[in-house]
Amino acid sequence: MDHVAAVVFDWAGTMVDFGSRAPMGVFVEAMHRFGVEITIAEARRPMGLPKRDHIAALLADPRIAAAWQAQHGAPPDEASIDAVYAVFVPLNEAVAADYADLVPGALPVVQALEARGVKIGSTTGYTRSILTPVMERAAALGYRPQSVVCADDLAAGRPSPLAMYQTFATLGVWPAWRVVKVDDTVPGIAEGRAAGCWTIGVAASGNGVGLSWTEWQALSAAEQRRLADAAAEPLRSAGADFVIDTVADLLPALDQVNQRLAAGERPLPPV
Repeated sequence: MDHVAAVVFDWAGTMVDFGSRAPMGVFVEAMHRFGVEITIAEARRPMGLPKRDHIAALLADPRIAAAWQAQHGAPPDEASIDAVYAVFVPLNEAVAADYADLVPGALPVVQALEARGVKIGSTTGYTRSILTPVMERAAALGYRPQSVVCADDLAAGRPSPLAMYQTFATLGVWPAWRVVKVDDTVPGIAEGRAAGCWTIGVAASGNGVGLSWTEWQALSAAEQRRLADAAAEPLRSAGADFVIDTVADLLPALDQVNQRLAAGERPLPPV
């Protein structure tokens, strides 16, 4: 018997876009258009937040804020965030589907969950306009979650639990401890924990490593392990109940959740 009633997946870096690469160049380009140069590493730091919040976090970084002030003669403010966001969204809309291939092994896992009667939901830091072409590509490849909640669907996105609450209502699942959130970012793990769910972090395919599937496959096993272990640490520190390499490794972790639920255990309390 499955005690887990639903699994709620993130999108980029978890189910699609191995390495979570679609937004990275767009953040760099959007800032470049305002005369401020940032690195891919800087662009990745706030990953998992709703995209406007992500831009706000970038502009709050002391180095980036100083570069903005040097370029524009004033520190970044809300109008600055809105201006960069207005440039970012259409740029990301234009490229998101190019990175929307499923993570290897994702579809068999979803099919196995559906065969077990486990419902499938999803949340994302993408706006709906950015995610729509990604959803269309994923659907063509066979992945169609029963619930999709985007960053701009509700009053607050990650790390708040609102998208998870909406998912519970749409899927008709409760209590929260019968739901598992799977995500490659700290804000995504925080979202699941805030809602009272089990959380499973994804290390190798996500933002923490940031390599494409081809680049990942070219590494030695030892180097893969080193990078995945480094990416797993922030997820564990955020309170993830388990950390796996990719979604292809999910079913054994879910079996452990089921065993712990059967023994009367519950996930870590909400933060």
